[in-house]
Amino acid sequence: MELNSIKPAAGSKHAKRRVGRGIGSGLGKTAGRGHKGQKSRSGGYHKVGFEGGQMPLQRRLPKRGFKSQTLKYNAEVSLTALDQLGLPEVDMLTLKQARLVGEMIKVVKVVKSGTLTKAVKLTGIGATAGAKAAIEAAGGTLA
Repeated sequence: MELNSIKPAAGSKHAKRRVGRGIGSGLGKTAGRGHKGQKSRSGGYHKVGFEGGQMPLQRRLPKRGFKSQTLKYNAEVSLTALDQLGLPEVDMLTLKQARLVGEMIKVVKVVKSGTLTKAVKLTGIGATAGAKAAIEAAGGTLA
């Protein structure tokens, strides 16, 4: 291979479409814009979703549902994750340092998913009824 024989891969480069350059180019006269109308004019266009004055689809459909903005500050931790953590005392800071919950999280709740073999003392962390029973059965406490 020589430097003067290097070429880009086949199909990776293609010529830019040059419109309005005469009949022979195939894209002369109207330059692929068709005849008349808002879309054929220079600077003539409209915003996304505009339907020519007809009530747009996103406004014809009914509003539905609600998503609480406080949900992004809540997190869940499973019993399996607590067991793998292997710490005798767990609070919000230790969960954040172990990357089990995000930095923005303010409320954490332990859910009964998996099993817990070690005794764990939870401080400032909530638990579901099933998770609380499993933690107390393993010899742990909730504060």
